[in-house]
Order: sequence, then C-alpha cells, then structure tokens
Amino acid sequence: MTAPIPQSTTLSSRNLSLFLNRIIHAFAKHWLLLFNVIIGLYVWLPWLAPLFMKLGWESAANAIYIFYSTQCHQLPERSFFLFGDKFMYSLAEVQAAWRNTNNPLILRQFIGSETMGWKVAWSDRMVSMYTTIFFVGLLHGVFRKWLRPMPIWAFALSTLPMAIDGGTHLISDLAGIGNGFRDSNVWLALLTNNTFSPLFYVGDAIGSFNWWMRLISGIIFGVGIVWLAYPHLEDAFAEVVHDIESKFHRAGLKT
Repeated sequence: MTAPIPQSTTLSSRNLSLFLNRIIHAFAKHWLLLFNVIIGLYVWLPWLAPLFMKLGWESAANAIYIFYSTQCHQLPERSFFLFGDKFMYSLAEVQAAWRNTNNPLILRQFIGSETMGWKVAWSDRMVSMYTTIFFVGLLHGVFRKWLRPMPIWAFALSTLPMAIDGGTHLISDLAGIGNGFRDSNVWLALLTNNTFSPLFYVGDAIGSFNWWMRLISGIIFGVGIVWLAYPHLEDAFAEVVHDIESKFHRAGLKT
C-alpha cells in the first residue's frame, strides 16, 4: 500500500509552483524592459573600456577588451577612440604610433595610448548595429501595440547590405590589411568618375565610403532584427501572461 503524501509536502510543492508562475508572469509581462536593460548594458559596456583606461583602471578595461574580443575583430583603424586627438585613426597612423604591421591578429591588440586616446572595445560596425538594436528596442515600447513582424523576405533583404559589405571586406583583407580593393576603392572612384574627395574613397576614416557602408548596413540590420523578432516575442509573452492569469483567476488567486 502506497503511503499518503504528507500535506506539508503538497502545500510546499503548490507554493513553489505558485512562486514560479508569478516569476514567469512578471518576466513575461515586463520582458521588454528587461531586454532593454540587458542589451543597454551590453551595448554601452565597450565604451567604458577607454574610460577605465583613462582613469588608470587597466584591469577592468582589459577585462572588457578581452570579453568583447571574442565577438569582434577590434581592428583599431575601424574603431572609435576616446580621450585622444582624434575619434578615429587611419591604418598608417596606427602603424606609425605602434607597429608597422598589417597582421590583423597583431593590429587588434592595439588599444591606444595617452596621446591617441583609448579604443572602444568593439568596431564601428558593431557600435552601429547594436546601438540601433538598443534604440529601436526602446521605440518598440512606444509602437508595440501596432507593430507587426517584418516579413521574412524583408528581413532577408535587410541582411544583404551587411552581408555584401562585410563579405567584400573579408575578401579584401585576404590581400593584407590596407592592401585590398576595399582599402583603395579604385573601382568606386572609376564608377563615380572621382566625383568625391580622395579621402572618401581611401581607408576607413569617418566620412569615408567604407565608414558610411558599415554605419548604414549596421543600422539596417539592427532595425531588421528588432522589427522581425520583437513583435513575435510580444505575442508569445502576451500568451504566457494570459495563460497564467487565467489559471490564477480560476483558482481564485491574484497574480
């Protein structure tokens, strides 16, 4: 004969179930706030690395650089700098100030100096993409009741600019950093009949073609990610909230 389950055990299991349901309900109801806080921390933490270097907190700064190095090439000529003479530096300026190399594994190790300032812990493309995700996520809180998911075909189109720009950069870099067709952009100068300033075609400085493409493709991709994913998440979490509230209502409980 099976021994009866003690009432205290039954009550304890029920209380645990109620507690877990309330936690899930709270998360599902406030998921956007939690997402925005977490993404905000993720987006703005790389900007603390140069600040920590400026303050002399090298261990904290290096921890940030190491963490984000797993997700970004951190090439200095494609990154922003704070507390120095300029916001971005050319490859030639980095080589002159540090090492005369075009090896990306060595170049990415350069984080700056007192004169040049200190590198943000990820590249300008990553800044563009993730900052867009953060701000569009905030906007989603305003338009969440009316916004429908982006169609898959439209999202696929939104990935193309980054895929093309990033892919051609990758192929170009196989010739050596600074030596590829995306470094000189001679093809673009020919197509546009040298209409723009020479600085527009060459390198990665702010205002150059390469910089604009990383900025624009990152923004488009960031908008696409939020527009596709967040409305689906909104619907899924709303269903979870409804199910738990219905369950509690039937049991005569408050959520």
